[in-house]
Amino acid sequence: MITFLTEDIAFELKEKLKHKAWLKNVAQAEGYKIGELNYIFCSDTYLLEINQKYLGHDTLTDIVTFDNSESPSTIEGDIFISIDRVRENAIKFDTESSELKRVMVHGLLHLAGYKDKDKTQKELMRHKENEHLKNI
Repeated sequence: MITFLTEDIAFELKEKLKHKAWLKNVAQAEGYKIGELNYIFCSDTYLLEINQKYLGHDTLTDIVTFDNSESPSTIEGDIFISIDRVRENAIKFDTESSELKRVMVHGLLHLAGYKDKDKTQKELMRHKENEHLKNI
């Protein structure tokens, strides 16, 4: 089950059913099924507090992902996304129509085991994002 929630901002994801179907297809393509997956859309301030409290990072970010899965074949977790950061990055990178989708699939890919700490991992993550963005 995929749920879209908000914290401390007014935001409404359009075409929720389309996004849910797409995310389920992404998980399936990566060899997973989705259990409970929550996307929580929030502000920079809210996500900064989470980043500081749980990860010890004092930086703004567009996404923080928490893996709650207990089965290796099931994706379950909470994906916090800063709408402020997504909007700013969309303008900065001229990706307004796809930036939110990119961040959403990025979080799911993290829960599927993909990392982005070094150059090789980042390149693979970006390749996977682009591959899955073609299918929405």
